[in-house]
Amino acid sequence: MTTPIVEMDGDEMTRILWKMIKDELILPFVDLKSEYYDLGLVKRDETADKITVEAAEATKKYGVAVKCATITPNHQRMSEYNLHEMWKSPNGTIRSILDGTVFRTPITLPSIHPAVKNWEKPITIARHAYGDVYKSVELRADEPGVAKMVFCGESGKQQEVVIHNFKGCGVLQGMHNVDTSIRSFAHSCFKFALDTNQDLWFSTKDTISKKYDAQFKIIFEEVYQEYKAEFEARGLEYFYTLIDDAVARVIRSKGGFIWACKNYDGDVMSDMVSTAFGSLAMMTSVLVSPDGNYEYEAAHGTVTRHYYKYLKGEETSTNPMATIFAWTGALRKRGEKDQLPALINFADKLEEACFDVLNAGIVTKDLVNLIEGMEPKAVTSAGFIAAIRESLEKKLA
Repeated sequence: MTTPIVEMDGDEMTRILWKMIKDELILPFVDLKSEYYDLGLVKRDETADKITVEAAEATKKYGVAVKCATITPNHQRMSEYNLHEMWKSPNGTIRSILDGTVFRTPITLPSIHPAVKNWEKPITIARHAYGDVYKSVELRADEPGVAKMVFCGESGKQQEVVIHNFKGCGVLQGMHNVDTSIRSFAHSCFKFALDTNQDLWFSTKDTISKKYDAQFKIIFEEVYQEYKAEFEARGLEYFYTLIDDAVARVIRSKGGFIWACKNYDGDVMSDMVSTAFGSLAMMTSVLVSPDGNYEYEAAHGTVTRHYYKYLKGEETSTNPMATIFAWTGALRKRGEKDQLPALINFADKLEEACFDVLNAGIVTKDLVNLIEGMEPKAVTSAGFIAAIRESLEKKLA
């Protein structure tokens, strides 16, 4: 390696897997150069979350990052970790700084058939990486009163709308988005569709949200005009529909397309799609910024339940596939940017080794009941990674 990748460590069971993957599958084969950032909740709390911002800025500097799953704290985590503040989602912070789009695609196997029987090809979820509930502000109304939303323009113009006339207590939430981010999102989606030669679907709820969601629809249609000729030349389709209609159509589809969603919709639907294709642990995720920066991560969380077992000294069978593919994605992209064919080849061989092990029926427990056509053998996380290393060593010999 000639240029570092940004390495963002994380929390709980995925942090344990992170070290195992590095020690067994990366460091013995790659002269790894990385700029390390500990995004574990303890370190984020110690630095008042500045380390998350520093990691995102480093990604803009070096162009490629790989990230471990992290905790977004709630009230329970506040007490468990004695936090000074309920810090925001680190993923949301990074997405906001990079102004990119998250593309999530299931890792598929011939022996695992999707829960939706007619799905024949993977469905890629394109998730907008800015705003909505992830950068919202909230307020608790603890008495009757009037809630208003006010915009004060630089020109002095003021707009005001009544949200609700509270007769008792309640809660409020204010969300926002910006045209520039929506436009970047649209460009990323159309470019990715052309890069992967797939149709692009987009969905919002503009019939109800006549300004907020409608603006997404308007901008997407404007941006599409720049790509329309190429789409038509390729025989590709750009398709817009309401989010509820899209959900119904996706279930009836054969797959093999990109489904662009707003931030929250993409968060939810990526979990639905990954589970229907097999397992939450079998989902790749890459954040792509408009200026060509990439951040790879697993699409799942920190696997808290397995972590508590690990702390008790119990063996776990946590699936590391998505985290391994985060590493291979980052290393491959680093190799492409720096013109290092050996690094690209290593990433390819590591992924091939993963598939060889799975296709041989050696799996983690989450996949046992999903495998068809063979008798799977469930192993621990360590056993699974050891089997991958054995296969990798043969490929690289």
